[in-house]
Amino acid sequence: MLQRKAIFPEESERHKLYDEHGYSAAIQSGDLLFVSGQVGSRLDGSPEPDFKKQVLLAFKNLTNVLKAAGCELNDIVDVTTFHTDPENQFEAIMEVKKEVFQTLPYPNWTALGVNWLAGFDFEIKSHRENTHQGMTNLYR
Repeated sequence: MLQRKAIFPEESERHKLYDEHGYSAAIQSGDLLFVSGQVGSRLDGSPEPDFKKQVLLAFKNLTNVLKAAGCELNDIVDVTTFHTDPENQFEAIMEVKKEVFQTLPYPNWTALGVNWLAGFDFEIKSHRENTHQGMTNLYR
């Protein structure tokens, strides 16, 4: 049986939603890292009201989780994003995406329109495979 390890960002970068809703920021299982959906949550768990800033904060939260696992954004192989109003949000999301993912090859990306994200308007979920020396003893 594979051992699973929970991963959380440093306390100063960890928002309250993990504890309030009882989930791990990420789970390492073997050579795979499964990152929970990251939203534009402030440290107190509240959503950032400005949409583009919410998307930027979701990517920052994702980066913090990856950093805790010894990874970075360029290590991601698969991304799924969830949007409450994809038609009107697409332009802002693409602007942020271009800022965040600047190096080829880009990860796979699936975007889904949804009705509800617990008060948020954007969520990003990702997976990565351990193909280098990262992800060693950085887990809590």
